[in-house]
Amino acid sequence: MSISGGNGRGDPERKKRINVLKRHADELAGGEATGWRSDDLSPEMEEDFLQNIVAYEAAPWTTHYQQLEEAAIELPAQETMDDEKLTSKLWEVVEALARMRAFLSSTNHLSDRELYTELWSDVLREETKAMVLDEYSAWRIDLIGSGSEEDIYLWMKYYADEETRRQWKNDFPDYEMPEHEDPPYDRDRHLPGAGY
Repeated sequence: MSISGGNGRGDPERKKRINVLKRHADELAGGEATGWRSDDLSPEMEEDFLQNIVAYEAAPWTTHYQQLEEAAIELPAQETMDDEKLTSKLWEVVEALARMRAFLSSTNHLSDRELYTELWSDVLREETKAMVLDEYSAWRIDLIGSGSEEDIYLWMKYYADEETRRQWKNDFPDYEMPEHEDPPYDRDRHLPGAGY
């Protein structure tokens, strides 16, 4: 317990660790690591935050595809599987990703085959940091989260509520808003989630 009333601000050992972490973050950033900082952040939280930054920046690059292969998950091409095998393989991949703390969202507009194809050919091959994540950390893989025109269209068509659609049209009056449709599939509510 700190002699400064329990907030840890007077702990000289913690201050030293925080300064070492800041220097390490600066080195990894190739200069001064910049970012938002709050005086409301406790020293414990600041130290944890800096440890996470250093761990992220120091971690090597990989792909979820490579991580799945290393976990002995076979990833056959979609054209080699019939629909039943493909659906089974898709859920095997979804569950393996969840064990690695990577969670999918916004998939209801895609059939099982379309989703597996998108994962296999593109999403799982994107570079990501090779980090061991704890129960309070996660990668979120949003299938329409790129911000592209196509993803915005899909979001407005299938996922955005009426309030969001009205606000978007108000902010972007020239946007050609698609008619809302319920997504053709009902998968997202069954997908594993981070649980926090």
